[in-house]
Amino acid sequence: MHPVTRSIALCALVFAIPCAAARALVTQAKPDGFLLTLSAEIAAPPAAVYSALGQVAGWWSSSHTWSGDAKNLSLPLEAGACFCERWAGGGVEHARVVFVKKDEILRLAGALGPLQEMAVAGVITFTLKSIEKGSRLEVTYRLSGDSSHSLDKVAPFVDQVLSQQVARLKAFAETGKPE
Repeated sequence: MHPVTRSIALCALVFAIPCAAARALVTQAKPDGFLLTLSAEIAAPPAAVYSALGQVAGWWSSSHTWSGDAKNLSLPLEAGACFCERWAGGGVEHARVVFVKKDEILRLAGALGPLQEMAVAGVITFTLKSIEKGSRLEVTYRLSGDSSHSLDKVAPFVDQVLSQQVARLKAFAETGKPE
């Protein structure tokens, strides 16, 4: 197993939690890429969920940061902004905001976490729609790269991590707390 794949698998197994509220689906998986899709109903209007996306330090799990503390994360909701993590002596750009449509769409380009060192390209899109009981959040994460990384084998671990983050976002948007 590729060393990065092994580290992703270990992180996912150690930190993954069951997420009945939001579960991704590995829609496509090939050695050179994958597509994850997920949907969650959130008992909050789209404007509140969109605002919560920008408060990433409040809902992202600290166990899925380089610094070990989600308070070091920022995600301004504007084109060109950085989904970044900064701490004393270090920092990382997780992704770059490439598209915003207030209260409807947020799109980021980047390879999250350990995927970054694989030199892959990723795009994650958050789409919000108003429903009777609040919002429907649809998330897609498409990743492409060199087939030698066996990205089809990495996809289930990324699925677990993304599902956890979306479940935490749902809880945060509904209650102000990620759990």
